[in-house]
Amino acid sequence: MKTIFVKPADVERKWFVIDASGKVLGRVAARAASIVRGKEKAVFAPHQEVGDFVVVINAEKLVLTGRKVQNKLYHHHSGYVGGLKTVTYEKLAARHPTSPLELAIKGMLPKGPLGRKLWKNVKVYAGSEHPHGAQSPQAIEL
Repeated sequence: MKTIFVKPADVERKWFVIDASGKVLGRVAARAASIVRGKEKAVFAPHQEVGDFVVVINAEKLVLTGRKVQNKLYHHHSGYVGGLKTVTYEKLAARHPTSPLELAIKGMLPKGPLGRKLWKNVKVYAGSEHPHGAQSPQAIEL
């Protein structure tokens, strides 16, 4: 077995657009994270950035199964004693429509410098308009 080292100039990077309206949150996030990571390519290496760019539109029209809209909780700690902040999906989505999907995708990417670099290749928009038309992204069906 040999470790594959792909030169950054040899990697062909494409742009994809995912329409999230009516789709389940976790399924959209998993597909986007897989594409950004490059797991669908033959030259995939877990330590390199070989993935593509992903634009997710209509993030405000995502659906959740069951009673997760009322029961799903997001936690954030300020670092101070008693600084745990908890908000439901319903309130978070009302205030920031793209946040639940962004948090889901970010949680599926590796932690550390590679994950922060890969996160820059994800663009999430609440509506159906996006400014990446010049890259001519290909539509992906889930």
